[in-house]
Amino acid sequence: MNTKGRATPRIVCCAIPIARSAGKVLVVTSRKRPNNWVLPKGGWEPSDGVLEAAALREALEEAGARGEITRFVKTIYSPSATYHFYELDVSTLDSDWLEARERRREWVDYAEAIKRLEWKQELSEGLKMSTLAPRR
Repeated sequence: MNTKGRATPRIVCCAIPIARSAGKVLVVTSRKRPNNWVLPKGGWEPSDGVLEAAALREALEEAGARGEITRFVKTIYSPSATYHFYELDVSTLDSDWLEARERRREWVDYAEAIKRLEWKQELSEGLKMSTLAPRR
């Protein structure tokens, strides 16, 4: 099991920022791979308390997105991390935010978001379980 030097897999909280009326999702560029896109995500910290709070914090830090968590989506297990996905109905976007000089953000439709996230299986899988996904 590859836990990257940790005794247990990292707990990662991921926001799926949604503009529900437009049917769009907000994606941001990765800091480690600036040509790749991700959903706002990061490690849970004890000061967060609940997992949802970590997802809200990451959305604000990485994308300047504020809003309300409206739905737990899915937990995905990988050897190095356990990902918890939450839908975030975005109410406002800050014009300046903590990582504004390190990341770009863009509203895209579901199909485009899936294309941009394909490189990171956990992220595309989480988005595919959201309410934006077409129903089969």
